[in-house]
Amino acid sequence: MRFTHAIVRPPAPNFADGLTTAGLGPPDYELALKQHERYCFALQQCGLALTRLPPDPSHPDSTFVEDTAILTPRGAMLTRPGAPSRLGEVAGMREILTRFYPTLASIQAPGTLDGGDVCDAEGHFFIGISERTNEEGAQQLAEWLAQLGYASTSVDIRRLPGLLHLKSGLAYLGDNRLVVVDTLADQAAFHGYELVRVPVGEEYAANCVRVNEHVLVAAGYPMLETLIRNLGYPVIVLDVSEYRKMDGGLSCLSLRF
Repeated sequence: MRFTHAIVRPPAPNFADGLTTAGLGPPDYELALKQHERYCFALQQCGLALTRLPPDPSHPDSTFVEDTAILTPRGAMLTRPGAPSRLGEVAGMREILTRFYPTLASIQAPGTLDGGDVCDAEGHFFIGISERTNEEGAQQLAEWLAQLGYASTSVDIRRLPGLLHLKSGLAYLGDNRLVVVDTLADQAAFHGYELVRVPVGEEYAANCVRVNEHVLVAAGYPMLETLIRNLGYPVIVLDVSEYRKMDGGLSCLSLRF
């Protein structure tokens, strides 16, 4: 699928007050802003027009816009984040998305769903069941996708170490290829795909993003970067160290459509 737009939101000054399990210390806010701007420039390099939202200090995690919606060529769904402190982020995203989608579906309680648990592999959606996305939320999304003509498969990651979201350890490169961490590599859901195994010690870089011809890869993970380059993809390397401190990665920072 070719992307033409992305929605982004820079972090607010209280970014460090957001949720994190990383244990890497507080982010450097000024550096986070610079990293975000470089990320936005990379999206523009890939041919995307950006809708830039203002910082939202009432929601310290709101720079991670991907968690608030699922966007497809056939329709859009607002999520219901699994962390109660993030529920308010969705209302603001509804107003923005109505500019692009005439109708919006939405996850209903008691379902919870984070966008970071949803991986679109060219119309087949993998839905992670995690600490943030429950079975009810995954089922609601699967039923909505089926109405649009999409297939989906649920992947339970609740007992897998190191995975906050499914896309913490999974990315779709196109060409029937999945980037996977070792803990996901044996999942039956991924049989039939060519698996690009993330080298041990570089698991964070599994959250890479194919954007049109390019693949965005986190800086500091040369082995996975080389694997992806050797498959023939142009790579854009981006430093997102301050977002890693807040459990975020490259895919989290934009809604692409």
